[in-house]
Amino acid sequence: MHQAITPYDEQRMWTAAASAQDAALVAAVLELRAENDQLNRALSSRAVIDQARGMVMALAPCSSERAWGLLVDVSQRCNVKLRDVAAALVATAQGESLPAPMQRELRHALRRLHDRG
Repeated sequence: MHQAITPYDEQRMWTAAASAQDAALVAAVLELRAENDQLNRALSSRAVIDQARGMVMALAPCSSERAWGLLVDVSQRCNVKLRDVAAALVATAQGESLPAPMQRELRHALRRLHDRG
């Protein structure tokens, strides 16, 4: 036996389908917003890291790759995120002082870089 679908049942099916689509769209929008936020943070971090790299290149002087390696080395030795090391270094151009552990590791890293020549 085939049961007839009433207009009310049909409307409920369409509403359920629309709700599922809406939920999928909302989930997709939330995912895209999160990805967008992450990309914006990455771009912001990248700009600060590139500024710090330029500062190291001017101080050392050295190549961009060596400046990158030096910043990574300081980051790892201080157990501080690379973007935070870069931000602290860039802030010194505005009169901020570099935290003592970073200052010490940066000095050692510059010395090692100079010794490698």
